[in-house]
Amino acid sequence: MVAKHILIAGFEPFGGDKVNPSEMVARALDGAIVSGRPIAARVIPVETRNVRERFEQALLLDQPDIVLLLSQFGGRTALSLERVAVNILDFEFPDNVGVMRKGDVVARGGPEARISNLPFEKIIEAWSAAGVPGYVSNTAGTFIGNQALYEMLALTEHGVPPALVGLLHLPYLPAQAIAAGSEANPSMSFELMKKGVEITIEVLAPWVDQRTPESSKPRVGAKSSTWIPRGVKEVER
Repeated sequence: MVAKHILIAGFEPFGGDKVNPSEMVARALDGAIVSGRPIAARVIPVETRNVRERFEQALLLDQPDIVLLLSQFGGRTALSLERVAVNILDFEFPDNVGVMRKGDVVARGGPEARISNLPFEKIIEAWSAAGVPGYVSNTAGTFIGNQALYEMLALTEHGVPPALVGLLHLPYLPAQAIAAGSEANPSMSFELMKKGVEITIEVLAPWVDQRTPESSKPRVGAKSSTWIPRGVKEVER
């Protein structure tokens, strides 16, 4: 059986930054094989209006059973694995096309929060054993990263079993911290960030594979395990 892709999505620079470590890590891993799994990487524009459509298209093309979203969160002291996405958008500054969202919802009628289904403890243990600083965060903020996690969890919830979906926030790169004021902004090297993402994949790949056959069988009336999003729209590349 051909191994399913792991989908990694990073974001373009935003907020005046010239680079975004999430884009750099995603591009560095595109096409790589980690734990026997091919990686398909996407770089997503920081535009609130079409996050969902871009993820629909990525899911349709790649059919992953693991989705790892990467996003920059300046000020974080280490890799932060997000547990929850909230149904709220409350930007401190506009997105890259000037759209400002204040007190809006991600999805009207959606639940107040969606919980990531990653094995948090196993990932943190693996990071610690490899000397990668990281922790579980219970607040993903209210910007595009939070929106991305909320939308991706919604899009994959009807898979049988659902894809593993998580958001990993990355700190500043050293050059970004210097530009922003390094005395108040921690940083991490690109190599250590990439190592942390690779270790995360090494944890998730066998975790998916060991799910029981019963959990992969469609329930009576359930949708098939190969779920294709409906209403995929053509979006700008």
